[in-house]
Amino acid sequence: MAIKWRFPLVFLSLVLAVNGAEADVPAIFILGDSTADVGTNNFLPSSMSRADFPYNGIDFSNSTPTGRFSNGLNTADFLANLLGYEESPKPFLSLNSSSLFKWFGGFSFASGGSGIFDTTGQRINKNCIPLAEQIQQFSLVRSNLSALMGPVATETYLSKSLFFISIGSNDMFEYYSSNSSIPKEQFLSSLVATYENHLKTLLNLGARKLGIISVAPIGCCPSLRVLNATGGCIEELNDHAKAFHSKLAVLMNKLSSEFEGLKYSLGNAFEMTINVIQNPLAFNFTQVDTACCGTGKLNAENFCKPDANLCTNRDQYLFWDRFHPTQAAYKLAAVTLYGGGPQFVTPINFAQLAKA
Repeated sequence: MAIKWRFPLVFLSLVLAVNGAEADVPAIFILGDSTADVGTNNFLPSSMSRADFPYNGIDFSNSTPTGRFSNGLNTADFLANLLGYEESPKPFLSLNSSSLFKWFGGFSFASGGSGIFDTTGQRINKNCIPLAEQIQQFSLVRSNLSALMGPVATETYLSKSLFFISIGSNDMFEYYSSNSSIPKEQFLSSLVATYENHLKTLLNLGARKLGIISVAPIGCCPSLRVLNATGGCIEELNDHAKAFHSKLAVLMNKLSSEFEGLKYSLGNAFEMTINVIQNPLAFNFTQVDTACCGTGKLNAENFCKPDANLCTNRDQYLFWDRFHPTQAAYKLAAVTLYGGGPQFVTPINFAQLAKA
């Protein structure tokens, strides 16, 4: 995908002047897939991975679909709020939007359907922005910041900013659905090695506070349950997610010894989510296997569209559609990442990371 990005210095000078002084970090940069996308794919006309139509966004004012794969906000939004921002960063591709001139609190590069591998999502979704290209977009932001602020001030600014990354599930979905002959261990090792290269690029560009969330038990998504005659989770995919988190923990420990000043939080999305699935009532959920918006078995045989079946008690559902959490689930994830203990986020939580 080839997109030409323009990032005028006049724009930066305006938005930097009104950056939120009350926030815990000077900026938040969001990278990842649909779990963090706040509207990037709205600007990719040929993308098949979109959420800019009803019933998505039904719990926003005027039930406005924003491109978030949710009935409302997602984890990136709630984390930004917990960190002191009134709203989460806007999509990088919406640079020409007048709303972006109101403030500068970072940007979101996250793109629905994307993955750690460059090829992930490109066949199915036709057009999404892989992690490598998201980092290229950030590099352009950094270059313009440096031209405006100077290299030293930019380095300080970025070192204090938070980089939130949520990605990896689409790579696993595609590996599983392709019936690849590549052994699981080889696939996961390659995935983590590629992720390492991306993170090193980001660190070399000045990132020093990384808030990373690993892959949830994606085998328990309604879309995967419908493939199981019993309606249960696909444990093979869950095993991939657990192994991925373990490898990420090793990788982040390694990187922290290689890059001076690196601080990180690693959210264990598997434990966070499986805890809810196994104990739903403790978290005020009553439905953890069925999609709120969809059609067919478990309401998960098709995507959430204007003609889909829509649940009324959305806060009681873990899943919004066949793949994505509800706003209530996203909020729980954000609160856990922000203030949770070592069972769910290590070596420090996001609140501690912001102040580190």
